[in-house]
Amino acid sequence: MSAFKAYDIRGVYNKDFNKEDVYRIGFFIPQLLKTNKVLVGRDVRISSPEIFEHLVRGINDAGADVYDLGISTTPMVYYFTAKHNFSASVQITASHNPKEYNGLKVSRESALPVGFDTGLGELQKLVENKSEIIPVANRGKVVEYHVIQEYIDFQKTYLKDISNLNIAIDCSNGMGALLAVDIYGTNPHYIYDELDGTFPNHEPNPLEEENVEDLKHLVLKEKCDVGVIFDGDADRVMFVDNLGRFIRPDLMIAVLAEYFIKEKGLSGNVLQDIRTSKSVSEYITKLGCTMHMWRVGRAYAALKLREIDGIFGGELAGHYYFKDFYYSDSGILAATLILGIVADLKRGNKTFSGLINEINTYANSGEINFKINQKAEAMEAIREYFTSQEPTVAFFDFDGYRIEFKDWWFNIRPSNTEPYLRFIAEAKSETLLAEKVAKAESIIRKFD
Repeated sequence: MSAFKAYDIRGVYNKDFNKEDVYRIGFFIPQLLKTNKVLVGRDVRISSPEIFEHLVRGINDAGADVYDLGISTTPMVYYFTAKHNFSASVQITASHNPKEYNGLKVSRESALPVGFDTGLGELQKLVENKSEIIPVANRGKVVEYHVIQEYIDFQKTYLKDISNLNIAIDCSNGMGALLAVDIYGTNPHYIYDELDGTFPNHEPNPLEEENVEDLKHLVLKEKCDVGVIFDGDADRVMFVDNLGRFIRPDLMIAVLAEYFIKEKGLSGNVLQDIRTSKSVSEYITKLGCTMHMWRVGRAYAALKLREIDGIFGGELAGHYYFKDFYYSDSGILAATLILGIVADLKRGNKTFSGLINEINTYANSGEINFKINQKAEAMEAIREYFTSQEPTVAFFDFDGYRIEFKDWWFNIRPSNTEPYLRFIAEAKSETLLAEKVAKAESIIRKFD
């Protein structure tokens, strides 16, 4: 079964996994997480009802109760797992992947992520053991647990006066549409705010800039102060500034400092992933906080933020983690905080684009994907070449390599969820960046 990944269970439904696999997953989750009740939510993908049916049957046959959250965003499942003291939860979703995909995100007590190293690997062994499953005599039951208004009320506690803003919001036909109007009202210009698991307008992955084109056009057409776009399950969010420019998501970690550090006066630790721009660490360090770098993915980031007792953190992929959200990520909460920041900027006769320009002081390549077979060999070739050319300033090897030099740095890492080798570089000038990226590409292409 090829659906077990580093962070979750995910793949093309009925190819990488099927309903029989889902049933076995459900049956063994109570045993794995030592619980007799499991919170379950789901997105609106076409395959989600069938997956829900077989997951629930497996959980009930193991003697555990299912608390049915209904249609939900992934962060809703995190919130209620921790808030209502569940020892296990599952969100049925494939997040930002195309419509033919689906999956399961598993959490334990306090919304702690269950990744491959912290339980999914063991679950995979249990699922792939094809021995007969015998349902227990005292089957579990299904309890309707529709508490969406409690979640909306919680999110609105962070909502400032944004009535001065002209806002564009793209819900990507995903789960952000479940909550956006109830939280932000009817004044924003909405597009693709109908829940539709076929994603008829664009794929629900805003990190691919082609999926943000309609939002850019809307921002420019309506002269908006800010554009907001959610991914399929609303655990990620990305932004377009008032000039219609897509903002690289790692820069938004620095923008969030306007709320946590400048407005709230907090100090302490902030988390970034290994791909994050030096612009971010330099900006936040000047404000008096300490930056920590760690691996990519919620299975690692949520645990690390808790370990360092961080205030907040973020990733290049548009995940933002908050201590006040049980160290988990929430696209809605991040959007709410950012909208408040932009509203304050406007009241001070400043613009979103102006703040981004102030933060962003490096030339950045963005993440470049290479579909190659010899990933490890290519990584070693890149490391050996560049470290032989000039002295290193810093070297990190916990998620691929991040190697920093005097005037530039790069990260090269294999994707944990897709068949790619990913490369990103940043330099003090566009000329230097172009030179380094061209050389890296020439080396990597030898391993096609």
